[in-house]
Amino acid sequence: MSAEYSKWLIVSDIDGTLNNKLRRLPEINKTKIKEYVDNGGYFTLCSGRNLQSLTPHYKKLGIETPAMFLNGAGIYDFKTNKMLSFTGVSKETEELILKCASLVKQAEVSIFTDDMIYHVKPKIFGYVMSAVDNLDNTVYKNFDGIPRGKWGKIIFFGLPHTLKKVLEFFNKEENKNTCNAFRSSLLTVEIVAKEVDKGKATHRLAEILNIDKENIGAIGDYYNDVPMLKTVSHPACCGQAPKDIKALVEYVTCHCNNGAVADFINYIENKYIKN
Repeated sequence: MSAEYSKWLIVSDIDGTLNNKLRRLPEINKTKIKEYVDNGGYFTLCSGRNLQSLTPHYKKLGIETPAMFLNGAGIYDFKTNKMLSFTGVSKETEELILKCASLVKQAEVSIFTDDMIYHVKPKIFGYVMSAVDNLDNTVYKNFDGIPRGKWGKIIFFGLPHTLKKVLEFFNKEENKNTCNAFRSSLLTVEIVAKEVDKGKATHRLAEILNIDKENIGAIGDYYNDVPMLKTVSHPACCGQAPKDIKALVEYVTCHCNNGAVADFINYIENKYIKN
């Protein structure tokens, strides 16, 4: 174990970053993460997935550093099985979700807590997402009966012209300070609490681990990773990331299919840790 490694925290997104486009973990990433952790480095995941969905990906890696889920709404310590923090959206935001859904009827809506997904009148997207990852979920005809107070993330699914209306609603002057709304893919807009993003969660975890902010590296591939990439000292993105994401980072790795996380760890080691 190296003292230099123990000063570093590296954080990775899952989909399109740690995993390849087929949602599988390249062996080169698994091997390199193990080598880095065995040397004393801290490595973990920060994902838009809920805790149930993140868990199998985390456990494949053989790591112990707490992980961040729902785009930073929650931090969970798998070693002690304790929730270190969880921030749901406000009651005001819950009401805005209902109002937006009534105005943009073409959009499908799914509500994420740490351990459950509530789909409201799903047509395609919600069913597909839950089926692919075999997630616990419940279907409702409307928002009545869905438990309140633990809504960590809300997804609006739809075609681009539908999602444009969703973003316009949440970006209105009277709404924009209540929550964070952003595109997480071509077919999704995500809503989290105003004080929640991947960057804030990463720095909160670094404080828990007593890691200096100058020794934090993070890698992602899409717009929900931007707050994390903008606030860490050593940001990276995968080779397939959009051009404007590439413009934000210190290092652009190979495509996620070819082991982007391994590439980034090698970069950090060679440029900073081993020097």
